[in-house]
Amino acid sequence: MARSSHHVVHNPNGGWDVKRGGAQRSSGHYSTKEQAVNAGRQISRNQGTEFVIHGLNGRIQSADSHGGDPYPPKG
Repeated sequence: MARSSHHVVHNPNGGWDVKRGGAQRSSGHYSTKEQAVNAGRQISRNQGTEFVIHGLNGRIQSADSHGGDPYPPKG
């Protein structure tokens, strides 16, 4: 089953957006990346989604899983 996700991405018109994976419209627009990361992390925690942070060039910088991990470590 594919996991849903939220992404922090740079907006070409300035600022940063939080978008749900596959969505055209953003869930929120923020003037700084820090504000977008904080808001996106909260949304991701509330909805139990994968949280992915992208850099200016669009490449993934980091990812966090908020919710039921489909592959928990054995131990």
